[in-house]
Amino acid sequence: MGLFNLTTDLAIDLGTVNTLIYIKGRGIVLNEPSIVALNRSNRRIIAVGYEAQQMDERTPRDIETIRPLKNGVIADFEVAEQMIRQLIRKVQVNWLSAIRRMVICVPRGITEVEKRAVRDAAEHAGARQVYLIDEPMAAAIGIGLNVSEPIGNMVVDIGGGTTEIAVIALSGIVVDESIRVGGNELDAAMVQYFKRNHNLLIGSSTAEQIKKKVGSATELDPELELSVKGRYLVSGIPKIRKISSEDVREAIREPVAQIAAAVIRCLERTPPELGADILERGIMLTGGGSLLKGLDEMIRMRVDLPVYVAEDPLTAVVRGTGEVLEDMHGYKNVLT
Repeated sequence: MGLFNLTTDLAIDLGTVNTLIYIKGRGIVLNEPSIVALNRSNRRIIAVGYEAQQMDERTPRDIETIRPLKNGVIADFEVAEQMIRQLIRKVQVNWLSAIRRMVICVPRGITEVEKRAVRDAAEHAGARQVYLIDEPMAAAIGIGLNVSEPIGNMVVDIGGGTTEIAVIALSGIVVDESIRVGGNELDAAMVQYFKRNHNLLIGSSTAEQIKKKVGSATELDPELELSVKGRYLVSGIPKIRKISSEDVREAIREPVAQIAAAVIRCLERTPPELGADILERGIMLTGGGSLLKGLDEMIRMRVDLPVYVAEDPLTAVVRGTGEVLEDMHGYKNVLT
């Protein structure tokens, strides 16, 4: 970026768990946790992203870590705005350059007030023009679907805070279903399960590791085992327990069933012509939650339709948002 080009265009996937930034002409430049560490007494920011995540659940009394987004929406406005600003600062090549356009993806189910909060946070972080795009639409574009065709595509984007399901045709969302169940809900279900059934208290980051290593939505062959460190509630002393993938499957059964039920509800409301397209083309899963072992198979068994996990599902939304940023005119119909 030469000295003459003093404006930058950005696309942001502002997620409950991770925030990804795409710069026009450069691609994805940042993927960091949506978390901030700040000083309790003066509310000054100490760290954002990876540095803040390393402090999470390990902080001394005068430092607290905050995730400013809950269920895909801004829960703490001031902290969210600071986080966006600091993360942009990490990737801004030229400190003189201003942000001209910013395209941000938002969950489909959010209210006007919540949309306003996203817009305001982006403007306060320095964007002159702010555009919003629905998450499932961004995911569809990111995985290479031609959203302007008169053909129905069904996308299920399972993020940290929400699962967004949409049937897309002619650059619009025909039917959609948004539930506030995602990867975080699976982690929380595991924390509760091990507390209740094994008297073992684990942190949410441990739960996330368990989910990635041995979590599954269907039976595994062979089933897996993992040694887990936690606090034994009977004695109050740290302890190691062996847990199996069957345990984990039982723990997350309820939230996984809610995701499958939402897919079925969306299909029930889909016009028959578009339903025929989905029967032929299948359902595409994106987002971090789609990486849960056997989730595609479990949904396939419930709906009796082909189900596929997109390539690189974690970055699908930001890739789609970035593609829109590169061709604002061509995609003007998908922006809200």
